[in-house]
Amino acid sequence: MPKAKFALVTGGSRGIGKAIALELARNGVNVAINYNKDEEEASDAAEEIRKLGVESMAVKADVSSFDDCASMIDAVKKKFGALDILVNNAGALFDKSLRNMEKSQWDLVVRTNLDGTFNVTKNALPIIRENGRIINISSIVAISGNHGQTNYSASKAGIIGFTKSLAREVGKQGITVNAVAPGFVETQMTKGIPFIRKKIIIAMIPLGRPGLPEDVANLVAFLASDKSGYITGEVIRVDGGFSF
Repeated sequence: MPKAKFALVTGGSRGIGKAIALELARNGVNVAINYNKDEEEASDAAEEIRKLGVESMAVKADVSSFDDCASMIDAVKKKFGALDILVNNAGALFDKSLRNMEKSQWDLVVRTNLDGTFNVTKNALPIIRENGRIINISSIVAISGNHGQTNYSASKAGIIGFTKSLAREVGKQGITVNAVAPGFVETQMTKGIPFIRKKIIIAMIPLGRPGLPEDVANLVAFLASDKSGYITGEVIRVDGGFSF
């Protein structure tokens, strides 16, 4: 029998993170989901995962806090013993032109997205087993930029540099590190985009539709699998052709 696998998905109680957690569970992976605010939502997601026949737990942590992340990894270690898969998905968004952006708005996004990726990975690395998988959720705006998103673009571009450098550091242990760069995906984060702006964006996508969280989850599940063992340091776009 194949050995049991264990994963941690940050921001795993909703949107893309939840879709990733569920897809990993469908592939027989035991999944810990991290959340920051809504305990009931996280508990419901964990229960949904358990119904797929694997173990699950919901663990609270603000990924922008190094100490919170240390406590989270301790809890995961007590439950699972080790990790095989880490998905850094938790993120924050606060769009505003740089001219009008407050320092606090810059800090919120960078600390959550970029510092959060460091905080979680730094604490998790000692319990990631050989041939493990680290998958970081970046964004196509890290590559192309976007008006009103200097904070978000910078944080997501930093994740790409982090991914490539870490891939070089941990390759000898068979651990792969890759980044996924979603385009326009229908989530709670994008629901606030004005209707006309949304129509314009969709018109620019060759496949003619917004992405779904499951589109991202399917790629993450592949990168988390044994089949992806010779892929590392890559940034793979999931954007329906928007940026080619």
